[in-house]
Amino acid sequence: MPQIQSKKKRVKTNNKAHKLMVARKSALKTSIKKVLTAVDAQDKEAAIAAYSECCSKLDSAVAKGVHHKNYASRQKSRLAKAINSIQ
Repeated sequence: MPQIQSKKKRVKTNNKAHKLMVARKSALKTSIKKVLTAVDAQDKEAAIAAYSECCSKLDSAVAKGVHHKNYASRQKSRLAKAINSIQ
């Protein structure tokens, strides 16, 4: 544990930022899984609704620096391809 006051504060802020980052990543993974679950159930309407929410979360994650823009683009493409495969 640090002895210097500024370093103690830095540890606190780092922990807070880490918890926020983990929560954002977890919420993003959950929204991706919702889309894939709807695709597995062959429910195109639910998949499209979940996809629009997921795209919004992906864009937000990129803007906040949680993920790289190529990651978001790849996930959107992958999910759109899965949705379009539903007959």
